[in-house]
Amino acid sequence: MTVFRAVAAVLIALAVAHQDRAWPTVYNVYAIRYATLADFPVSSLVAGADPARRADIAMMFWLLEADDGATVLFDAGFYNESYIERWRPRNYVRPDRALASLGIRLHDVTDIVVSHVHWDHMDGSGLFPGATIWLQMEEYEYYVDADGRPRNRGIDQLGAALLDRARRDGRLRLVDGDAIEIFPGITVYTGGRHTYASQYISARTSRGTIVLASDNLYLYENLDRGAAIAQTFDADANRRSHRRMLELVSDPRQVVPGHDPLVFDRFPRVSDNVVAIPR
Repeated sequence: MTVFRAVAAVLIALAVAHQDRAWPTVYNVYAIRYATLADFPVSSLVAGADPARRADIAMMFWLLEADDGATVLFDAGFYNESYIERWRPRNYVRPDRALASLGIRLHDVTDIVVSHVHWDHMDGSGLFPGATIWLQMEEYEYYVDADGRPRNRGIDQLGAALLDRARRDGRLRLVDGDAIEIFPGITVYTGGRHTYASQYISARTSRGTIVLASDNLYLYENLDRGAAIAQTFDADANRRSHRRMLELVSDPRQVVPGHDPLVFDRFPRVSDNVVAIPR
C-alpha cells in the first residue's frame, strides 16, 4: 500500500496550499457529550487501577469552529444500531442531532479528524457525507486491507467499509506522520499508541493552545497518577505522550481527556452536555 503514502503527501500538500488565506488560526472549541456508558471498569481506563472500581464515563466528541464558517470535528461518535444495542448507552443523542442543538447542520461539517478507528470515535463520520476524513496513514494501512476489509483486530467490518468508501469517494486524507499542521492552527500528533497509530490534536484558541487527547488519555486520573491508559500498544510511549501534551500547553487544564465526565464540570457550560474550551 505504499501508493497511499505518495498520494497522501500530494493531497495534504494541495489541501494546505489551497486553504483560503483568510482562514483564521484561532478556533472556538466545544466538547459535546452525546451519551454515557454506565458502570464502566476503571481498570480498563487507568493502568493499575482497582479492578473493583466502576464509573460512569462520558462519550464525547469535539467541535472546532472557524470564523469563516469552516466546521471541523475531532472524532464523531457512533450511530449504528448494532453498537447501540450492544453497549446500551444512557442518555444517547445521535451526534448529528447533538450538533443540531448548536445550530450545526450535516453539510456544515467540512472535515472530521479521526483520532483512531474504534467504533465509538469513527462510526459517526458516516453521518456527514460531505466531510473530508483525516486519519493517520499507518492507522489505515494497519487496520484496513486492499479490499476494504479488517486487516487486524481493533476495527470491525462497518468501520473498515466506512473508510474504504471514503477512500473511493476521494474524501479520505491520510496523514503521514507526527506534528503535522493539517489546517492553520490545528496540528496532529502521534505517539499515544492507544491503537496502532492513534493521533491527538492541538488547536490554537483565543486563550492559547489546547490539546484534545481523545483515547490517548482517557481520564484526568491518568495524568494525576502518571498512569498509562489501560488499553495501549505501548504503556511507556503512552506516558511519554502525556508529558508531551503537557509541554504543548501553558496550563495543564488545557489538556482534555477523551472520556472523563469531569470535562463537563471544569469548563463553562454552553448548553446541556456542551462546554466551551478553554477556560
